[in-house]
Amino acid sequence: MHSISANGKTYQVDMEGFLLDFNQWDEDFARATAASVKIHNGLTLDHWKVINFIRNAYRDDGKCPLVYHTCRANNLHLHAMQKLFPAGYLRGACKLAGITYREGFINAAWLKAPQAQKPEVEKVYRMDVRGFLVDPEEWDERFAVFKAGELKMSDGLSGRHWDIITFLRDAFAKDGVVPTVYETCDAFGLELNEFEALFPDGYHRGAVKISGLRVR
Repeated sequence: MHSISANGKTYQVDMEGFLLDFNQWDEDFARATAASVKIHNGLTLDHWKVINFIRNAYRDDGKCPLVYHTCRANNLHLHAMQKLFPAGYLRGACKLAGITYREGFINAAWLKAPQAQKPEVEKVYRMDVRGFLVDPEEWDERFAVFKAGELKMSDGLSGRHWDIITFLRDAFAKDGVVPTVYETCDAFGLELNEFEALFPDGYHRGAVKISGLRVR
């Protein structure tokens, strides 16, 4: 168990510094965590607008809002979001909002235990309860194709999809870190709406998942 302290309060966090209990969050947690996500001059009103939007959206429907929705709701271009949260959307904004990147739903603990799923009889892919591949080394192109089908990408994976998948996997293989949505869009000269058209389920829940990776 890991923890951080601020103003006499202790917050339980995971190994990556994400708050374990959404309801334990308060503004002191965000302030205490800001420097760890590359925000060194304090949180401005613009930071708080994003943080509060994410928390309110999560509280209302039990899902962490996609970066697309957060940018639109706050009238932010992706580069403006990057300037506010340089560590990334999930690893910056969502972390400060007290949402653990592993959590897709507030009551995720009620979900059934992970089970292996079989896109093809001859191969079993080990996935966690949210459908992310447990071991990136088990990934292959067949996994990506089936995962895209699960995500209702009815037109399948285009060459542009595969370019992005290859970029993510190559970057992860090189340094063990999944690139941020900012880095991925910059690498391909994509605006956020263009990326959304390719991966409507989001960056982490779409592109990263199909690539057999998880944000850490």
